Amino acid sequence: MTDSVEWQHFEAATLSRAASQDRPVLLVITAPWCQHCRELMATSFADPEVVATVTESFIPVHVDSERRPDVNQRFGTGAWPTIAWLTPDGDLIAHDNFLDAAELQIRLERIRDGWRADKENIQRRIGELWAQTNERTSKSADQLRPEMVDDIIGAIYKQFDSVHGGLGEGIKFPHPEALDFGLVQVQKRNDNRMREVVVLTLDKMMESPLHDHVDGGFFRFSSTPDWHTPNYEKLLDQNALLLRSYLEAFQVFGNEAYKKTAEGIVRWMLHTMRDEHSGGFAGSQDGEADYFIGDAEARAKKQAPAIDRTIYCDANAIAISSLFKASAVLQQPEWSEHGMAATRFLLENLLDGTTVHHYWDGTYHLAGMLADQAHLIRALIDASQNTGDADLLVPAEKIAERAIEEHKSKAGGFYDIQNDPQSHGSMGRRNRSILDNAAMAEALMRLSYLSRRPEFYDEATAALKAFSDDYRQYGYYVAGYGRAIDLCYYPPLFITIVGDRDADDVRELRRTALSTYVPSRIVQTLDPTHDPVLLGRSGLPSEHTAVAHLTVGKAVQGTAHTPEELLQAIDSVERDRRESLNN
Repeated sequence: MTDSVEWQHFEAATLSRAASQDRPVLLVITAPWCQHCRELMATSFADPEVVATVTESFIPVHVDSERRPDVNQRFGTGAWPTIAWLTPDGDLIAHDNFLDAAELQIRLERIRDGWRADKENIQRRIGELWAQTNERTSKSADQLRPEMVDDIIGAIYKQFDSVHGGLGEGIKFPHPEALDFGLVQVQKRNDNRMREVVVLTLDKMMESPLHDHVDGGFFRFSSTPDWHTPNYEKLLDQNALLLRSYLEAFQVFGNEAYKKTAEGIVRWMLHTMRDEHSGGFAGSQDGEADYFIGDAEARAKKQAPAIDRTIYCDANAIAISSLFKASAVLQQPEWSEHGMAATRFLLENLLDGTTVHHYWDGTYHLAGMLADQAHLIRALIDASQNTGDADLLVPAEKIAERAIEEHKSKAGGFYDIQNDPQSHGSMGRRNRSILDNAAMAEALMRLSYLSRRPEFYDEATAALKAFSDDYRQYGYYVAGYGRAIDLCYYPPLFITIVGDRDADDVRELRRTALSTYVPSRIVQTLDPTHDPVLLGRSGLPSEHTAVAHLTVGKAVQGTAHTPEELLQAIDSVERDRRESLNN
């Protein structure tokens, strides 16, 4: 008899073994930064009675939620650790979170005995549930409406905490996507109520213990609504999104404290999370309270919390986009160089032809996650905008084409994973995530403008329509979906700079175009020498000096030859758009 649980990988062969032995699958999902997860594995699953029951009656599988988001999305509870109980075919029976050894032993026995005594009814109920789900998801897509944006604004107002800032009661997460969406409404509509939402939330978070004032960055969440009881883990993607929020708030409101906070996030990303050899960024930092509650002097005497050095495609892509924005807003060109180094790493190591992989730990793993494709397209767009290199759009277009070919659902929208005929149970059923679809839709819309390929825009709006009947049920959680809808009705200010992309006058125009806050803006540099095809598609002339062409939709808004002229033109266009919208 073994003295420890012999954990297996989540793969087709493991589920086939479970089916052949008619054993339920014990699936444990943990997060690399989660202390409760380590405690569960070190205590409950080390108990001899638990080990014996698992070994005798179950197929035990252990999954890292960050490395296998496809598994976590299907079987997780939304909190970690998750203990999921599956049929031998890989369908969910039930799930729990942390259980001590005694509770776990009781649950093991109940699942074991229940499966042996009532497997036919369990399978029948699962089949009925999937039939109902398929019926709900087969509805035809509705139309998009401007009022959909107002619905999400209303959901934010409804859940806004006017005392402490943030959204909801009890446990408080930053929700940077909602802040980004809110800033768009502040600038477009001069919405004073949304200004309160954004400013109070940013101020309270920035001033609270959720903000690491020593090393920079923000912890994942607070267990109390006043932001004063943080869980101390730090995640790369959440901090990168908050970096964008504080940068944009600094642009809109001019608060120097926002600038300092943004600089602190960049400092943490570059000094703590960046791998000097690869240029990529680690996924997360453990939440060691004993370390983080100390000041700089106290921390210097302690060992820093462990870091998950796995390089995740989606999180790195988000970090790349935010670094480029930080470089433009705060005029730090070396940050753009770090963003470009990370971009090259992703292209060289996580993109195989047109196949995007989810993570790198010395080699690449898990192909075909929609979120990775969406965020990598967006990172390539932002890299192209900031460097002037339109060639970066080529891999973005190829990824988009592959996603449309392999992920598009006949019912509308995109599936979250690629089709795998060998998958069992729930893993063989592809989901359509509204959040992943919103990210892909916005990426495709922006790519459509830059590549001058309208079919990408059509695919984006079709994906958004797939959720037009049920988006309300998600409330403020789908602010990213609202942001994408907003792009349909408030098209980007498109600034196309024609000239030598490496010339000083072109660089200055590009820097100027990117440095101010515009709710919807796309910047492209077309070099007559390097980009003759795109320049031909644009229909714009090539001149002896650099020139910026401004358009909104198909309407030409003028040209500018100097940074001063460009700033005036941007201000004039946006002022006219706001007046037209609000009258």
